[in-house]
Amino acid sequence: MKRFSTCWLTALVSCHLLLYGPDRSNADTLRFRVVSYNVENLFDCRHDTLKEDTDFLPGAVRHWNESKYRKKLDRIARVITAAGGWTPPALVALEEVENDSVLRDLTRRSALREAGYRYVMTQSSDHRGIDVALLYQRGMFKLLATQHIPIPPTDGTHHFRPTRDILHVSGLLPTLDTLDVFVCHFPSRAGGAAQTEPYRQLAARQLSAAIDSLFGCRRHPQFLIMGDLNADCRLLSHPRLHHLLDNRAEFRQHRFGSYRYRGEWELIDHIIVSDALLQPDAPLHADRRHADVFRAPFLLRPDKQYGGKQPFRTYNGMRYQGGYSDHLPVWAELRLVY
Repeated sequence: MKRFSTCWLTALVSCHLLLYGPDRSNADTLRFRVVSYNVENLFDCRHDTLKEDTDFLPGAVRHWNESKYRKKLDRIARVITAAGGWTPPALVALEEVENDSVLRDLTRRSALREAGYRYVMTQSSDHRGIDVALLYQRGMFKLLATQHIPIPPTDGTHHFRPTRDILHVSGLLPTLDTLDVFVCHFPSRAGGAAQTEPYRQLAARQLSAAIDSLFGCRRHPQFLIMGDLNADCRLLSHPRLHHLLDNRAEFRQHRFGSYRYRGEWELIDHIIVSDALLQPDAPLHADRRHADVFRAPFLLRPDKQYGGKQPFRTYNGMRYQGGYSDHLPVWAELRLVY
């Protein structure tokens, strides 16, 4: 068994030295980039009787069709690769994906097909028919277990519409350490930010409970939280959680962010780590200096109404724009010492 584990680890490290290349300053270090991206309604063109997907059918008001769908797949693939520094990231959290079919097309029939991604996703009761998913490079993350964490329909005082589950994925790193990843897409602010705040608070409590259970059974759990919280970092506050992007003055002062609403930038897409991942001598180490919003020029276009730039989105209301998404991706570069 020991010989098998050693051979398996050697094969993983060799594979990723070829894919990623070693860090020039330390031959025993690999780059471990993670990306989170709300892809804005990645729907296929077929009707799912269990989903409210009628807006994204060829005969509907949006006139969604196979050509537009394939274009969106290739555009998402381009963004993921570019956000990885033109190398496929180790992990990619995706929000607003419809079903297994679109993930299969994205990973096998788009420009990502050579990257060899595998994926897991939720099967939520969200009223819009969208879910969250995690793409992973098998050489950097060996899947161990997945769990879907549902958000209850009520907290005793409020009744909520069905929303996305939280995806919890456990995997084994090449160091043979366990990494837990939570992918989230909290309830939106449609209907008013104040009126819908209890929905997001309930989702945050469900996530906090899952996090506390990890701290309860492990001394130093390593985990990542990635996704669209539809809120700033204050929504999810915990003494052993650290937001990698909240230390930038331009984000705090709304001079830039991952999403723009009525001319104002907001940072609502997040990458959050446990304190174990901020230890300099940890086998997997995160650094706030190596995390950012991916703001490539091709993802932005002029905001004619409010001035400045805005994300180049697929749709503006019902009008097709042919862009990428209404969100910008966020990324973090971790160091993996094997």
